[in-house]
Formats: sequence, C-alpha cells, structure tokens
Amino acid sequence: DPKTGHGMLMTEGLPATLGAVARIEPHSVPPIDAQVVGFRSSTAVLMPLREPRGVAAGDPVSSSAAMQVVPVGRQMLGRVIDGMGRVIGSVGSDGRDFAVEAHYPVYAPPPAPLSRRPIQKAVAVGVRSIDAMHTIGCGQRMGIFAGTGVGKSVLMGMIARYTSADVTVVALVGERGREVGDFIRKDLGEEGLRRTVLVVSTSDESPVLRVRAGFVATAVAEYFRDLGHDVLLMMDSVTRMAMAQREIGLAAGEPPATKGYTPSVFALLPRLLERAGQAARGSITGLYTVLVEGDDINDPISDAARGTLDGHVWLSRRLANRGHYPAVSVLDSISRVMVDVADDEHRKAAREIRAVLAIWSEIEARVNVG
Repeated sequence: DPKTGHGMLMTEGLPATLGAVARIEPHSVPPIDAQVVGFRSSTAVLMPLREPRGVAAGDPVSSSAAMQVVPVGRQMLGRVIDGMGRVIGSVGSDGRDFAVEAHYPVYAPPPAPLSRRPIQKAVAVGVRSIDAMHTIGCGQRMGIFAGTGVGKSVLMGMIARYTSADVTVVALVGERGREVGDFIRKDLGEEGLRRTVLVVSTSDESPVLRVRAGFVATAVAEYFRDLGHDVLLMMDSVTRMAMAQREIGLAAGEPPATKGYTPSVFALLPRLLERAGQAARGSITGLYTVLVEGDDINDPISDAARGTLDGHVWLSRRLANRGHYPAVSVLDSISRVMVDVADDEHRKAAREIRAVLAIWSEIEARVNVG
C-alpha cells in the first residue's frame, strides 16, 4: 500500500529495480509516474514526478518502461523540451512535435577511454577573454564557477549565440520559471535559438525531473555528436542538479555526508560529466555552470566538479560590481587543454598578459593610495 511522506511514496511487492519507473493509478486523478529511488527491506521507495495529490492507500502500482529513452531528431533544433523529452510551448518555440528519427538512452555509459580521439582543435565561444586567455578545445569539459547574480546566464547566452560549434544544447536545470523565457528572448535571441535545443526543468518540478533533465540534454547532445557534428553542451547549473539528487538521496534514506550532500551526489557528477568529450565520430564540448555558495570556490560541489572537469572559468563578483561584464577573472581561471590547441605565438602572448595582470593585482592597492 502506498504511503505519502516527505515527498515520497512507499509500496510493497513491486518487482522493480533501482532507477526503474513505476506508474501509480489513483482512482480520482490521472496516472502518476514515479521513479524507484531506494528500498527498505521489501518496500520500494518511490519519488513521484509530479505532486502526488489524489493518491490513496490501496491504489495499484505497476512497472513502466517509460523514461529509459528520449526521442530525438534533427528537427529538434529551435525547440524547447522538458525533462521527459516532450516539446513544450515557449517563447521562440511553436510547441509542435518533431519527426522522431531515433530513441537514445537517457543514462548511457560514457565513451570508452581508448575510443576518445585527442583534443587537437579549438572551438571559439565568442568571448574574447576566454578565447584568448583560456582557449577551449573541441571536446573539452569546462566549468563556469560563480556566485549568484554575477552573470552566468548572460555569459551562456553570449556563448550560445556566437560559438563556432555546429549545434548547441542548453539545459536549464532548477531555474526560475521567469528566467527561461528571458534567457530565450534576451540572451539567446532568434539567431542562437535556430541551432539550439533547450531542455528545461524549473525549480518547482520534481527532483527526479530536475536530475533527469541534465541526462536528457546529454543524450540529445550524443545524438547530434553521432551525426558527426561538433556539439556545444551547456548546463545551468550542475549545483541545482546536485541539490535535486540530494533530495532524492535523503528521501531514500542515504546518510548526509559533506554539508548535507549524500554519497550519491558525488557519484552522480562523474557519470554526467564524463559523457562529454571527443568520440570516434563527432564531439561534445561541455560547459557546466557551478553555483558557488558564499563565493567560496572550495565548497563541496565546486571541489568535486573541478576534480573532474578539464578547466574552469571563475566569474568575479568584484569585477561584476564594477560593471565589468563578462566578469571573467583571468588569473583565477585555467584551461588544461589550451597547450594542445593554441599555437606558440598565442600561448606566449597569453603568458605575457597574465604576467602583467599578476603584477597589477599585487600593486593595485598601493597605486590606488598613491
């Protein structure tokens, strides 16, 4: 018998595995899908995909094959989809379905290590401070680290609009509902939307859908990568996805570890981030925003992400407060593959600029006081 409690449902006798999907069929409301997130003895713990209003003790629960794959097709470009892969009406999207050409697994394994081609060419993101000082390679995974209100979304819109990548996939995970339309209208623009697929899961949705949205966006990027395209995958934000996984882990009975984050959160990050990169055909260049708590770059999620990514761009609140946008702090940022994709003259010029900025950061206070 299902029981409501702490945003989860519990049921006896359900023949399902961890991560599988179940369908609850209440008598008074339409069926509700839920994901198996844990077990307690012979009881399965379910996390519903929407508010479980109308569910009562004794309602039947069955296994479902939904959610394991996402429909994909070339006509996805210019459309906005939700965490289930369904087209939703939004600013810039006509809300019409697209021609489905394949179904891709949502939770696919990353490419085998020896099947990855080396990163040898640069991909332009259209932001001079990044292209010049922290050149990104085609197939690199880069983090954008910043506190709240420092300009992550504006930077993402600039990159999506001006990048040299063939296709852009943008995942907005845990965003405010208002910001989704604003991002399309103000930051992305009509030109950027034409070659972009947006995957949206807002903060009011189930934590299962918020986590799933990140994996759905990665699956869509893998589809275009397998067509031979160089894909730019941008996700905002990994931190909100980790917070959603923390909700799931706590509901499943996991013990909180560092700052309340459960062990499954730290297992989730490499499974998501390692799916980007060079493959036998095509590539996925990953840009993942990380929301830094209290502007502390050493908070648990930031630290775990930096250990997996191939570099990071740090957005400085000090620069943002001066009206300097994008607020990229050159000295605090690094690209680990720049040495492989930039020529000698480029790297030499970047080193000289970095040296001048480092000297200025040391003497700035003395210059200001005369």
